[in-house]
Formats: sequence, C-alpha cells, structure tokens
Amino acid sequence: MSAASHYLSLSHLHKAFGNFVALQDINLDIVPGELICFLGPSGCGKTTLLRIIAGLEVQTHGAIYQAGKDISRAHPAERDYGIVFQSYALFPNLNVADNVAYGLVNRKMARALVSKRVQELLKLVGLPGSDSKYPSQLSGGQQQRIALARALATSPGLLLLDEPLSALDALERVRLRQEIRTLQQSLGVTTIMVTHDQEEALSMADRIVVMNHGCIEQVGTPTEIYREPATAFVAEFVGQVNVLQGIVKDSQLFLGNMQIDMHDITGKSRQAGDVKVYLRPEDILARPILAGDACVFQAELIEIDFLGAFCHVHVQAPALSNKPLTVYLSLNFLAEQQLQVGSKLAMKLMPERIKLF
Repeated sequence: MSAASHYLSLSHLHKAFGNFVALQDINLDIVPGELICFLGPSGCGKTTLLRIIAGLEVQTHGAIYQAGKDISRAHPAERDYGIVFQSYALFPNLNVADNVAYGLVNRKMARALVSKRVQELLKLVGLPGSDSKYPSQLSGGQQQRIALARALATSPGLLLLDEPLSALDALERVRLRQEIRTLQQSLGVTTIMVTHDQEEALSMADRIVVMNHGCIEQVGTPTEIYREPATAFVAEFVGQVNVLQGIVKDSQLFLGNMQIDMHDITGKSRQAGDVKVYLRPEDILARPILAGDACVFQAELIEIDFLGAFCHVHVQAPALSNKPLTVYLSLNFLAEQQLQVGSKLAMKLMPERIKLF
C-alpha cells in the first residue's frame, strides 16, 4: 500500500498525562472510504487516540497527516471531520432542523441551501419530517441519527464515532449499526469508530485496531483478528476462547493425555516448553468417532447455557485433565441426541485451529 493511497496516517504518536502514558508509539495508515474500529477494554487509550485525531487532545509527540496535509498541531476547526459522541451532544433548545444545520450556519451557507441540505440529511438517516421536533421528543436511536446527520452536514472527509451506540438498548444497537454501516458504504466516507463491543467491531469494520495499555496489539480484518490473533491478549479479548495448558516436546504438543503433531497445528516446529493452548468453542466438535479419527475424546456435559438457537455447552473430559471446556451446540442437536447435564458425548479437537502462545 503506497503512502499516496493513505487518507489518514498516524506516525509514532505518544501521549502522556504526567507520569501516566496513555498512548505509546501508535502507527497506523487508513485508506479512503475505510471503516476502522478502535477496539479495546476501558482505559486502553482508544478514546484518547480518537480525540487526538480530532484535535481535542494534543499528542506529546508524533505526527498526523490527513489527505497529505500535516495536521499534527492544527486546531479542530482546521481539520476536516464530523464527530458523533456517545451522549449525542444535541442542543436541547434547538429543534432537529437547527441541530442538523448548526455547522452549515456557522459556515454562513445561504438559508435556502441550508434548508435543502437539512432535508437531504434527514431523509438519508431515515427521519424525514422531523424538522420541528426537539431532542427530548426523540428516542435514543432517533437522537443518534440526528447527531449522525449533523456530523455529515458539511460533507466531511472523515467521520469520527465515539462509542455511538453504547447508550442504546440491544435491539436498537443492532438495527442502527447496520444502518450506519450501509450509510457509510454508500457515502464512501472514511470512518473511525471507537467501541468496546466486539460484536459491533466484527460486524461493522473493514479493519479492527485492537488496543491494550496504550499500544496497538494487532491490526487486521475481522476474520484475521478472530481467526489469527497475533497475541494472547487478542485471542482472549476478541470472542470466546478455551485456554488450556500444554507442553511442546519433540515436535509434539502434549495436551492432557492427548498428543498432537505440531505440524498439524502450525506447519512448523516450535521451541519446546510450556505453552498456553487457545481453542474457540466452535472448533471443538461433537460427533460420532470414526475409524482413524485423531484428537478425539469422551466428555461429560456439565452445564447448558440456553441462548436461543444455539447453546453454550460446558463439558469436561478426563483426557484433558477434566479442565472445563465451552463448546457451541445447536438446540436441535441437543434435542436430537437427547443430551442433558450428565450425558456423555464424543468430541473432536480441530488441531489446525489451535493457537499457541
């Protein structure tokens, strides 16, 4: 990817608040039209990084380039972006039309053009005819749509979303994230979204930036982040995972009473010693044991968490030192096999899906 194709570039960004280091050597390139999610636990630095991009915080050192222009020390008003906050930040004393038009009026756009643009945006976010309403008359999801329309009013090159859905109920969150993604793609606006919600990031982002303790742990597509975690933190933070203790010796992984050829796991040798073995719940299969099957074991079902069509099923197996494992099984499978707590079932590990750290 050439430097010329980057819309936003962050170079060696560092931010300290006194003795506390909030961000450390952040390097990231974002291409035009991309939706990037900053994902991480509370306090990892993701919101601080967004605020630095917006110019609402100033980095201790490092550079930011937007469309080839150095904006490292530029005032927020000199940066080309729209922003949506978690709290919506609508003006309660202004109606919907005036909230959406706020940035356009500040730019002294002609009244007729402002009115036309407001109508276009309200239609765009699915709230035509709501011009005269006030924020207090709108639901949380509607307020967030108006905040989005206001952010897009000036046709910014960059859209910044700071946990925009976290204040909404679960159904509204799912509905609005789909709408935001569709809108972002149709407009082609480069977008950065901060979230701590893995499902949000996995379903919306072109690429995810996983952060921890002020550093970037991994940057990749949702599939890469989920399937090929670069660190133990990413493996544990993104999605559910079973963590087991193993030993690598003589190109073999010894996992409880099981022995797995390392070439089936990584395709290459690994330094001998103790390892942590990471395996997603969907990579442990419940199935009849066939002749020649490897990595199979007998397990006992110890708990079922009902989640609708699928269940989180907790099992333990003598072959794996009775370490509890979580697997995903469909409700139909449980019914067909007449499985319940105390049932015994045959299971198989998928060695090619195992990650070692």
